[in-house]
Amino acid sequence: MATFAVEDSVIKLVSSALPVGQILFLLGFGGALTFSGLALILRKEIFSLVFFTKPMHFRVVSELTGRVFYSSALALTPLASSTMILQATPLVVVVGAAVLFKEKVGALRWAAVLLGFVGVLIIVDPASDSFSFLSILAVLGMLGFAGRDLASRAVPKSLNIFTLGVHGFMSIALSGLALSFFFDEPFIWPDASSWLYLLLGVFLGTIGYSSIISAMRIGEVSAITPFRYSRIIFGGAIGVLFFGENITLTAAIGCGLIVLSSFIVLYPRRHKQEQRDFKSTDEE
Repeated sequence: MATFAVEDSVIKLVSSALPVGQILFLLGFGGALTFSGLALILRKEIFSLVFFTKPMHFRVVSELTGRVFYSSALALTPLASSTMILQATPLVVVVGAAVLFKEKVGALRWAAVLLGFVGVLIIVDPASDSFSFLSILAVLGMLGFAGRDLASRAVPKSLNIFTLGVHGFMSIALSGLALSFFFDEPFIWPDASSWLYLLLGVFLGTIGYSSIISAMRIGEVSAITPFRYSRIIFGGAIGVLFFGENITLTAAIGCGLIVLSSFIVLYPRRHKQEQRDFKSTDEE
């Protein structure tokens, strides 16, 4: 979440010099090259026939949707606002996991996720003048990312992180091309500072992408998703420190609720694990 938040700020910074479609293409192409290079060095498979499955197709479409709309929101709306709206993703993911994967979601977890969602609503405050209609772009992007995360859970285990990374970043590159053609954006050669920011974005995006794929495939979706709320802390801090954005008292209260929701989910799981470990040690 920390790396994604910084990557968002990179996109917002570079969008003042380059079209959003071109930024997505360069980040996507760079990320695909990075994953391909790592796969070759580690002798991991890059392409697989398993890619031609429904979960992978859904994942590509979701990635395209999420990247196009959310990146547009980053360029046109405040970073903190877009990050806050994105925090509704966990609710969508948990509901999707319960419906699609029949994953058991206890009352405590539902309460925790809903508590975090209440915190998001407090921060966004749709009734206020600061809520822009352009924020609907962030909402659509959020739905796309939720679909991508659920698809990552459904894809066959035979697909490694490198295969998913290459195809995922190629989807980002394709979304950039689509956006450029749709808005007829001219190609602008990046200056030195833009190249540095883009390289930083590729590096951070690779780390964040690998982390979220691993988490969604290994752990329980309903246990992982509350920690996505931490992105709002990183994004809010960057917005205030680097973009001069303001966070109100109500936004701070909302952040508190979001953090609290994560601990509510974490504590019972940790307590049960400690009990199992203690029992195992006692038996030995």
